[in-house]
Amino acid sequence: MTLFFASHSRTATRVTSTVMDMTTSASVPSETAGAIRGETVTDRLVEANARYADAFTDPGMDARPVLHVAVVACMDARIDLHAALGLELGDCHTIRNAGGVVTDDVIRSLTISQRKLGTHSIVLIHHTGCGLEAITEDFRTELEMEIGQRPAWAVESFRDVDQDVRQSMQRVRTSPFLVHTDDVRGFVFDVRTGLLREIDPA
Repeated sequence: MTLFFASHSRTATRVTSTVMDMTTSASVPSETAGAIRGETVTDRLVEANARYADAFTDPGMDARPVLHVAVVACMDARIDLHAALGLELGDCHTIRNAGGVVTDDVIRSLTISQRKLGTHSIVLIHHTGCGLEAITEDFRTELEMEIGQRPAWAVESFRDVDQDVRQSMQRVRTSPFLVHTDDVRGFVFDVRTGLLREIDPA
């Protein structure tokens, strides 16, 4: 799970784009070239951060999202979530994991987001072509066979993305820890068109 904020300034947006470009297979140097220079991807991210920090100005905000919204989405690298939603620095809380599913840890983050940091609305976003559609809960058995320990967590794989969004909405709406469950909406993001498709919870 990652909790982070969107970016307001042109400088910050440009740096963020640079970092994203570096994570694509086309722009990351080959393993051999990287080994010759002794540079890792993490090294490049740290260098990018130094350039970002040179132009950084404290926005003077606190941790409360301006739009009072929390977004739960998949960690898929193809989704530039903040750009897709027109979000800027300080607008929202963003919680991402494999599949964008609502797990106990997501409920934990949402509970803190609502009860301590003032959010009211929740947006849930799955997407087309998700990797969790290609694996099953047998992945846990495979791990147990390989390392001798079965994971305590569920894979949360699914076959029907629309139904999984509905399940995530239901998990949020029935959580006893969340105080605001009247504005919970779920969507599927199309990775080919960039469009959101809203899912009827019924």
